Amino acid sequence: MFEFIRTHQRLMQFLLLLFIFPSFAFFGLEGYSRLTDDSGVAKVAGQTITKEEWDAAHRQQLERMRQAYGNQFDSKLFDTPEARRAILDNLIAQRALGAEVVASKLVVPDQALQQSILQIPGLTKPDGSFDNEQYRVLLAAQGMTPKGYEASLRREMALQQLNAAIQTTAFAPKTVADNLSNLNDQERTVQMLNFKPDAYAAQVKVTDDMLKAYYDKNGKRFETPEQASIEYVVLDAAAVAAQSQVTDDDIKSYYQQNQKQYSTEEQRRASHILIAVKKDAPAADKAAAKAKAEGLVAQLRKNPGEFAKLAKADSQDPGSAANGGDLGFFGRGAMVKPFEDAAFGLKQGEISDPVESDFGYHVIEVTGIKPAAVKPLEAVKDEIAGEIKKQIAAKKYSEMADQFNNLVYENGDSLKAVADKLKLKIQTATGVARTPNPAAGAAPYNNGKFLAALFTDDVIKAKHNSETVQVAPNTLVAGRITEYKPVAMRAFDEVKSDVQKAVLQQEEQALATKAGQARLAQLQAKDDGAGFSDAKVVSRVKAEGWTQEAFNAVMKVDTAKLPAYAGVETPGLGYQIFRVTKVEQPKVVDTARRKAEQEQIASALSQQEALAYLGYLREKAKTKLLKGAASVSADDSAK
Repeated sequence: MFEFIRTHQRLMQFLLLLFIFPSFAFFGLEGYSRLTDDSGVAKVAGQTITKEEWDAAHRQQLERMRQAYGNQFDSKLFDTPEARRAILDNLIAQRALGAEVVASKLVVPDQALQQSILQIPGLTKPDGSFDNEQYRVLLAAQGMTPKGYEASLRREMALQQLNAAIQTTAFAPKTVADNLSNLNDQERTVQMLNFKPDAYAAQVKVTDDMLKAYYDKNGKRFETPEQASIEYVVLDAAAVAAQSQVTDDDIKSYYQQNQKQYSTEEQRRASHILIAVKKDAPAADKAAAKAKAEGLVAQLRKNPGEFAKLAKADSQDPGSAANGGDLGFFGRGAMVKPFEDAAFGLKQGEISDPVESDFGYHVIEVTGIKPAAVKPLEAVKDEIAGEIKKQIAAKKYSEMADQFNNLVYENGDSLKAVADKLKLKIQTATGVARTPNPAAGAAPYNNGKFLAALFTDDVIKAKHNSETVQVAPNTLVAGRITEYKPVAMRAFDEVKSDVQKAVLQQEEQALATKAGQARLAQLQAKDDGAGFSDAKVVSRVKAEGWTQEAFNAVMKVDTAKLPAYAGVETPGLGYQIFRVTKVEQPKVVDTARRKAEQEQIASALSQQEALAYLGYLREKAKTKLLKGAASVSADDSAK
């Protein structure tokens, strides 16, 4: 449910193109007015974007990427001047779009806003009505109020409306799409002549000097990697919660204060017959409708079993008449007030007198009752204890985090002090390198920031504790190296057989390539199909079994005159010559794929038009980069 609301708040996801594709010239420095001495980092439509807003957007982006990529996320790749600049461009684009929404007087009707909110999962009661209480709880957990959230959602929906007006108008001309699809479908009939490296093994003479030269030139291939054995301690919410004591009195008090959370309200099942009459109808019409309803009540009290039959025949509620008037189970707040009061005042099987509402007159029969129920304390005791521990831990974490940091620093030669004081376990790991190891998964030590703090001279040489690093929200890690093995070159004699194998392959490959290139020159001068393999058909949609190098060579060859030749060297496989003898379009066209390709082209064009439109809006909003933008970029570059 939280993710759904976050999704609503980011309806302009296409703006992340700024972050993913920062190479677009549209977002370059040349697109802005010259730097001014104004405060902040940018000014759009007269509004200033502050450095604090920029920093907050950057932190949010890093957190999104961290959640998306987990332990594979390296913040250094994204914490760069270019990435920060892309985020600023994103903020500028949103401000420019927002200014255009206001200028164009775009509004989102209350009905559209309500419909969007009603789609949030988990906010529907069993009777199908909207759960306002859960809605408020959900927003409060994220520090929002319904009023604030709805205002934000309304703005974002207006932005989406503006964006859709541009993107949905793009289309791919059929001629362009057909030409591109024709290129995609084009089939080339190809034969191959392969010069395999092992065919030249007998011609290779490997000397000791060649081996030594290869060993010296390719030293990194024969290194043992740097690695360390470490100790580390972790302070996280689970560690804090484990030390939080919860008494039976605490649990009982929480249960009493939050009993509604463990209760289900009484629900009623009812059927009704509606004799419809408008609220403002003449008195005579109302009297006639009431009289008809009273007649039905009289009939039903004589023959209660005919309720469903009469409902099908006489009820004017199209939603329930066909079901014999059945409305299913519902709780309080689901029906209009007069109907609710009557339904909750009847006994099961009892039939009401006519009940007037804004819709007309209802004859109601209660057909089922689910009484209100409260889960007993014993059934929810563990759940409550866990919740209280979370709350205590949230308050206690900041205090323990300060202690953790101080103890790690003040007792720099050991982790024992921090482990004993805060009751943490000293954990160990071996084979730890400077970069995260995918095999280590989500282990707390397998984090880029922590490893950067661990592999420093102070930690490696002086055997000091690392600095404290936050590797995830409410998760701190500190460690020390107990054994360190630097990068080391394996002795020549130890790897001589590997070197000899590599040199032999290298020389064989060189001879195969030389022979293949010589043969290619002959074939280009005079066609000769001798020695080539059986013909195969290849196209851009049928490239199975081809290496990328070979496929590229075949598809790039000039086919103005056939047969045409191309040659390519593939390391480890030798040299291949390709003889293209025929180029044609397939007789059967995949219409479904062509339609999909046309849609892809239209999508790409719509993105281009959206970017161009953003450029226009940026200029219209008189966008200026301010002095703060240049100073922050300079600071980043100096890091």
